Amino acid sequence: MKQIRIGIIGSGGIAQGAHIPNYQKLEGVTLAALCDRNPQTLAAAGAKFGVAKSRQFADYEKMLASVKLDAVSVCTPNAHHWKPTVAALERGVHVLVEKPLAVNATEGEAMVRAAKQNKRLLMVAFNQRFRSEAVYLKRAIKEGALGEIYYAEAIYTRRRGVPGWGVFIERKESGGGPLMDVGVHMLDLALHLMGYPKPVSAFGSTYAKLATRPHQVAGMGAYDPKRFTVEDFGVGLVKFENGATLFLKASWAANIREGQGDVVLMGTEGGCQVSPLGIFTQQHSGLVDVTPVGLPRVDSHAEEIRAFVEAIRAGGRSPVPGEQGLVATRILDAIYKSGATGREEKV
Repeated sequence: MKQIRIGIIGSGGIAQGAHIPNYQKLEGVTLAALCDRNPQTLAAAGAKFGVAKSRQFADYEKMLASVKLDAVSVCTPNAHHWKPTVAALERGVHVLVEKPLAVNATEGEAMVRAAKQNKRLLMVAFNQRFRSEAVYLKRAIKEGALGEIYYAEAIYTRRRGVPGWGVFIERKESGGGPLMDVGVHMLDLALHLMGYPKPVSAFGSTYAKLATRPHQVAGMGAYDPKRFTVEDFGVGLVKFENGATLFLKASWAANIREGQGDVVLMGTEGGCQVSPLGIFTQQHSGLVDVTPVGLPRVDSHAEEIRAFVEAIRAGGRSPVPGEQGLVATRILDAIYKSGATGREEKV
């Protein structure tokens, strides 16, 4: 079995919690190099995962030039996704990039273009697709359980869950708040289940009403409200070329009973919900709720990594194509623009 040599660009929390350990579980995969601009983070990751100092780099260009790699995971802050992704692809290296693909469509287009030109995989780390519930629903939808899907809701809300670490709350580093961070997960999952229809327009609003105030309950660690330059709540309505509509809602701070992470779909033959999993339809002149049982317990991050490596070995298509990540990014662009202009915007 050919060894797949992996490099990590950005060796912080998501790299250490989801990418590196799941690569190391796979047979025939070698963690060949680490890169991080923070020397403390880099040294800690190297020590934790057994990467020699000679294979630790502060500069991704130097890492790509010095170490022979088959693939990299790009786990940097959002604003720093596109440059290392393009650099790796141009060197013939496959890329798994953390979500969102990029902070705007212009950067995302450069990434997708580089993957096509260099004939390398570009995969976006939308791990929610790999949940057993999502896999079940995708199969059921393919077999006609919902019929024509004409409406979707994609929701990821926290009552008080502003990230207290990293640079999530800074627009220049993250590009946006909960829409960009957690909302994009449910947006992608809804679009994935719908078959990624072509969006044509979006209308939305963003707010920063709570997180900028002092003395807010810090449910996910303390943060400095003065550094908070993104939204704490965002909402959007997306229209598609096929006539379908999607409602997106995401928050880090909202005065609600409890947080929620869910996708709801409505179709002509049935509807469904991801959490808790169910399909809702009509049979024999009665209403029927179908609750699947016995689904396997899976680690969605582990399945994501496994799918990436298997696609590299097989020479197949990307399990989560960059083109689809670009569609999600274009939708977010339109929602943010609509929030600024107060008008419905083209996607």
